[in-house]
Amino acid sequence: MSSPRPEATPAALTWRRIRRNRPAFAALVVLSGLYAVAIAAPFLAPCGPERMDRERFYHPPQRLHWTRPDGHFAARPFVYATHPAADGEMRYVEDRGHPVEILALVRGERYRLLGLIPWDRHLYGSAPGEPPVFLLGADAFGRDEVSRLLFGAQVSLSVGLVGIALSFSLGMLLGGLSGYLGGWVDALIMRSSELLLAIPGLYLILALRALFPIQLPSQQVYLAIVAILALIGWAGLARVIRGMVMAIRRADYVIAAEALGLGRWRVLVRHILPNTVSYVIVAATLAVPGYILAEVFLSFLGVGVQEPAASWGNMLNQARGLRVLDSFPWLLYAPGAAIFVTVLAFNALGDGLRDALDPRGTEGRHV
Repeated sequence: MSSPRPEATPAALTWRRIRRNRPAFAALVVLSGLYAVAIAAPFLAPCGPERMDRERFYHPPQRLHWTRPDGHFAARPFVYATHPAADGEMRYVEDRGHPVEILALVRGERYRLLGLIPWDRHLYGSAPGEPPVFLLGADAFGRDEVSRLLFGAQVSLSVGLVGIALSFSLGMLLGGLSGYLGGWVDALIMRSSELLLAIPGLYLILALRALFPIQLPSQQVYLAIVAILALIGWAGLARVIRGMVMAIRRADYVIAAEALGLGRWRVLVRHILPNTVSYVIVAATLAVPGYILAEVFLSFLGVGVQEPAASWGNMLNQARGLRVLDSFPWLLYAPGAAIFVTVLAFNALGDGLRDALDPRGTEGRHV
């Protein structure tokens, strides 16, 4: 006689529901891939984000070829070398007699893999002495769009996670204190949150950014953006957590913990706030796109991450002119597509987590 099957843990049930929710699982795979790409950006990119080719401004994306002009199949993918058009216009013509092979694990600029291991190998590139490869084109300074997109992902994707971690931690703590302690603590925290919520977020972000000098190093600008987003992002969550805590604090297990003489801080942190984690996870997942878009918005306006550092926002900033949109549209496609896919994936994952963590949910909801 076989032993009874053990009950699945809540985490296992949640994971099972996520896997059965196809949009949410696909979004999780996409986001995992995006963050993996961002971490490995120095290796995946053919060069650094600030490297310029002064002979190839606004170079268009190059098409990959597998068949040579003589009709024979090429062992490696290649592109054709290009040269400026003879009419003097800002366009490039392929030199069909000069194929440039795309090689794997090419030596190039040195970097630290995962921030630790010194290395100089890049996933792909051209041989020394050959023209560079621009699979997504080059910008106004001759910088490779693939490299800037990958390094920009490090900034734009991490801003969302770091900002959410700080603001939601602050929101949980302040909301928990407000709902559990009540009195003047509740009044102070709630009036502060109402003040923040009363000011339109867009104007508040710009006003707070104006407190910092415009010409800050990129690392300091990054920290400033994270601090601004964390400062304005806690208010809405704190109000919701306050309401949840006010209901939970009347539960029997909380009353029993207080009767046993546990301190208020321990009761709050160990017995009350953990029961709000399911809601916080869903809310945080759905809020990350807003933080990413806020960084994009600031960089798009020129007050976020500054050149020559790369972010998706300042890549879009280069593509906002009518001449650029008309003549060099590839400058818009790459960062625009990356932002669209990221925001869509986070929203799909948030919806899936909301269904998976719903205690009224059923195993057969998603097939």
